[in-house]
Amino acid sequence: MNPRSWSYRTGFLLGFVACSGLLAFALYAQYALGMSPCPLCVLQRIAFLFMALFFLIGGVHAPGGSGRWVYTGLVGLGALGGIATAGRHLWLQSLPPDLVPSCGPGIGYLFDAFPLATMLHKVFTGSGECATVEPILGLPMPAWTLIWFITLAALAVAVSLRRSRA
Repeated sequence: MNPRSWSYRTGFLLGFVACSGLLAFALYAQYALGMSPCPLCVLQRIAFLFMALFFLIGGVHAPGGSGRWVYTGLVGLGALGGIATAGRHLWLQSLPPDLVPSCGPGIGYLFDAFPLATMLHKVFTGSGECATVEPILGLPMPAWTLIWFITLAALAVAVSLRRSRA
């Protein structure tokens, strides 16, 4: 099957399957490989979940014309949030050990103890557990998520562009 001939529906459902697979791998890495997620990892999972939701809705609905760009924009919004989070995560991992912030409380506690804006500020400030590098196939997990956020956003745009010209 030639990817250039995929319909909008096929492309968006493939995006949903890819996001679901990435979330499944994150759970596998957490429970089978023992890689505990830091707060920034959890935010990246939320971004993939957001993208998966709109890939699925867009794939099932498959609107015509400019309606397709609504779902593409929502997928892109999730991707931008994920790119920002993964970029911040990679930056924290690149810090020298003496500049790494101390470890903080888990994201569950932050959600319970603080309002959303304060919680997000604390999470994006980063903590020591976010600076731990655990490579998978030679790259740290946030590098892989960054690649996937960009790839999936490009898929959504490419499928929407192709079908809107037809």
